[in-house]
Amino acid sequence: MIKSYSFSGEVTLRCIQDTRFKQAILTIQFIQPMRSETAAFNALNPAILLRGCQDAEDLRKITLQLDGLYGSSVSVLVRRIGDYQTTGFSFSFLDDRFALPGDQVFAPIVDFAQKLLFAPVLDDGVFCKDYVESEKKNLISTIQSQLNNKRAYATQALSRHMCRKDSFGVPRLGNVEDVAAITPESLYAHYRNLLQSSPIELFYVGAADPDAVAKQVKPMFEGLSRQVSPLPAQTTFHSCGGGVFSETMDIAQGKLAMGYATKITLRDPQFAAMQVVNMILGGGMTSKLFVNIREKESLCYDISSSYSGAKGIVTVQAGIDFDKMEAVQQKVQDQLSLITAGDITPQELQSAKQALDASLEAVHDSPGSMESYYGVGVLSGLNRTPEQYRKEVAAVTAEDVVAAAKTLQLDTVFCLKGETI
Repeated sequence: MIKSYSFSGEVTLRCIQDTRFKQAILTIQFIQPMRSETAAFNALNPAILLRGCQDAEDLRKITLQLDGLYGSSVSVLVRRIGDYQTTGFSFSFLDDRFALPGDQVFAPIVDFAQKLLFAPVLDDGVFCKDYVESEKKNLISTIQSQLNNKRAYATQALSRHMCRKDSFGVPRLGNVEDVAAITPESLYAHYRNLLQSSPIELFYVGAADPDAVAKQVKPMFEGLSRQVSPLPAQTTFHSCGGGVFSETMDIAQGKLAMGYATKITLRDPQFAAMQVVNMILGGGMTSKLFVNIREKESLCYDISSSYSGAKGIVTVQAGIDFDKMEAVQQKVQDQLSLITAGDITPQELQSAKQALDASLEAVHDSPGSMESYYGVGVLSGLNRTPEQYRKEVAAVTAEDVVAAAKTLQLDTVFCLKGETI
C-alpha cells in the first residue's frame, strides 16, 4: 500500500494512493533524537517559519494564498515518537480532480511548502525578532497552560521522574526556561543545522499517482548541501530506580499517576496482547479499574490507564481525594494481580478486543488518520498494517493476556496533593 522514494540527503517520501477522498494531505517533518537541549528549539522552529516566507511575508498573506488554493490549510506538527522528536508541517488541500478545469492545487502547495521551509523572512540575516518573541510567548503560554489540566500535569510529572535518565522524560515542547532563553540568532542557527543534518520524512495520502507526487516533490530538495546524522535506534524503557514522588498545589482534588514498565513494545510480537491488557485494566468504562475502583467502591472520581508502545510504559491515572492515595494505589495493584492470576471474564476480553478493533478499523476513515498511523508507525517501528494488527488482536487469548500482564512492574508513583493549611 505504501510506496516509498528515497532522495539524496536522507529525504524519504512515502505515498498512499487512495481515491475515496476529496482532500489530500502532505506532511513534511524533520526527525531528531529527543534531547532536552533541543526540544524547545524544535518546537518553536516551525511556528516561526509559518509567520512568513517569500511571496507571503506575514500571516495575512499566507492566509490569502491558502484561501486562493480552494481553502487549503497548513498546521504545525510537533510530535514525540518514542526516542524521536519530529517537527514540521501538515498541509491539507483539495485533490486536483475536484478543482476547476485548468486549475492545480498540489503543485502550488509544494511550491508554497518549499518557500516555507527554505525561504523564511529574515532580519539582518536571522529570524525576525518580533516574530521570535511573539511565538516564544505563545509556546510558553501553551506549556504553562498544562498547569490548568492537573491530570495532564501529573502524568507529565510522572514521566519526568520515571524517565529522568531517558529521552521520554523530556517534555514534548521543551521547558519554559529553555524557550525563554532562545534568541533570533540561536534559533536561526538551529534551523540551519536542521536543514543540513536532520533526516526528512514526507508523507502523502491522496488520489494522485505516487510517481507523479515524487516527481513534483523531488526538486524541493535538490541543491541542498546536507551531511545527515544517522538516527539512533528506538529503545525500550530502562528503569533508573523508580520511587514515590509528590507535589503540593492549591487544588481541591488529588491526582495519582502510577508508571509500570514492560519489556513489550510495539516492535514485539506480544504487542497486541499488551494492548488488550491495557484495555482490560483501565482502557474504558468496562475495565477493571473503572468498574471496581470507581463504580463499585467509589474510591476515585475518574481512573484509566494508557500504554506507550514505543517505550514500554503503562500509566494509570486517577482523580481522588487526598486521603485515598495509598488505598487507590493498593487497589490498582490488586486489579492487576487479578489479571496476572487469570481472573479475566469472557466479556472483559471481548470488550477489550472489540474496542481495539474499532479503532483500527477507523484508521482508513480519513487521510489524516492514515498519515498518523503509517507515518508514526514507520518511525516508531510499528511494521503492521491495520489489517494485520486486527488479526493479531483477534487472535489474543486469555493466556496471552496473562503472560503479557506478568511483565508489568510498578516503577514510579507520583501524587499531586493539596496544600496543608
